[in-house]
Formats: sequence, structure tokens, C-alpha cells
Amino acid sequence: MTAIDGNNQTVSRDYHRAASVRFALPFHDNLQDRYTFVASADGYKQAGITPVPVSDKTEQFVRLMLLPENNAFNFAGAAWKTLQTVRPKLAALLAAGAPDDAAAEQRYNDLKEPSGGAVLACLLNITTAMEQLFLPAGTPLDYCREVNWELTGDFRLAQDRFFAWADPAILHQLEIARGKGIVANAAHGLHPGATRSYKQIRFGEANVQLTFHEKDTKVIGGTTCIRIEPDIDYYRDPGAHLLLEVLVNAFGSLTDPRMVYVLRWIAGQHAGLPEFDPLYTIIGA
Repeated sequence: MTAIDGNNQTVSRDYHRAASVRFALPFHDNLQDRYTFVASADGYKQAGITPVPVSDKTEQFVRLMLLPENNAFNFAGAAWKTLQTVRPKLAALLAAGAPDDAAAEQRYNDLKEPSGGAVLACLLNITTAMEQLFLPAGTPLDYCREVNWELTGDFRLAQDRFFAWADPAILHQLEIARGKGIVANAAHGLHPGATRSYKQIRFGEANVQLTFHEKDTKVIGGTTCIRIEPDIDYYRDPGAHLLLEVLVNAFGSLTDPRMVYVLRWIAGQHAGLPEFDPLYTIIGA
């Protein structure tokens, strides 16, 4: 475990044989009290969180998740029938456009194959996070009407994003949310054909971004829907996002849903939210 203060000075770095570790840290009553905590263990991927403000008045809790170095997706908890029971809104969205329930289930199960399950993991990550983003009326998932199920082309399901058709009423909700500081305008130049974009700003990492392609439309149930492109970036800071994620992706390494899972779980724990649970798990391989 490593503890680093706001001046980037290592205050503590040592091995511990415990699932829980208590630190007594220097307190300065300034920005130096914004700490970074990093955990690492043999056979596991490193994890951390920053900033964690500490105080001399209350005890601060930090919860981190470490994944095995060799791991695999386990979708046992994300079976179609389970989805219909515990996430009925998501199941209804994923079933939209299918001729019957059997076809919807098969289409869903087929996503376990591309990229070793990364495409399905991405879809479950983003939709779970969308259900935790509360707009003045509903969540972004409530406005989605149908998923683009293509696995090739510009609007394909991928391991870092998906595309869907959404009721344009979501735009008004996002504008109100922007005024309340729930989301902020985001750059959409990196999304070809996009017209606007909004990004959640609650967490330091793993915020939902909703990008719109308003020129692309489809009539669903009598409503002229617009194309929405949800994704989750690793970093909230635009500079860090550009340098550390977009440039990495440009060299062929797409956003990893495993990292999104870990970052979002840690961020949610730090914010006091219910546990981030996209139904699947990550196990040692």
C-alpha cells in the first residue's frame, strides 16, 4: 500500500498482510491533504484512487478493487432470464426490434463471443452506469428505444461504446441537468458526425458520456428518434483523457471494460453510491 500526499510526496509505502489497513497521516489543512492511495499485490493488477481529502476531524474510508493479472469475464449472473428479472428496463431495451424473446436472447448471448466477451461487458458497464445517472426526469436509459445491433461498420457494438436510438426529449433533460451541474458540455469532435455531447462530472474517473448524432434519425413507435452514442472514459480531466486514453486508443488499444468496471466500482464506493453491479464478474483465469 502506498499513500502519496497532494505535493506528490510518498508518505507511506509498505507491505501489509490484511484486507483492511489503517493509516495515520500528516494533516496540513491545505491542498497537501488531497491524498492518492495505490494498492498492489503479487499476481494482481494495481489499483488506486485520487484525490482523497483527509481531515483531522473524521476518518476517511477508501475501498479499492484489485483484479487478477490473468482474468476472464464470468457472465453467469448476467443470463438473459436474470436480466429480465433484475434489470427489466435494460432487458426491454435489448429486446426491442427482435421478432420474439428467443431471438432477443440469442442476439444477446452472441455478444459473449466478440473480443472474448469485452463487447457484452462494455454494454453492461455503460447501461448500468446510465441507470445511476439521474436526470430531472428519469435516467438516460429511460429515453433509449432501440440498440444498433451491428457488429461491423461505423455504428457497431464495440468494447468501448455502443449506439442506440433515443427519444430526443433526452436533450432537454440533459440541458436542465447541465444547469444543475450534473453534466457538462463535452467535446464531440472525436466522434465523426456528432452534433453535441454531454459528460457526467460526478466522479474523478469512469463518468458516462452521451454523444448525439442528431442528423441520423429513425421512427420508432411514432417518435422520430435520434442516434445516441454512450461511452465511459477513464478520466474526467480532458487533458488526461486526450493524452492517456484517446492517444492510447489511436494505437489500437481500446478502452478496456475491465478497467472501466474497476474504476467505476471504486468511484461509486468513494461517493457512497450503491455498489456498481453490471451483473457479470471478473474471475481469475
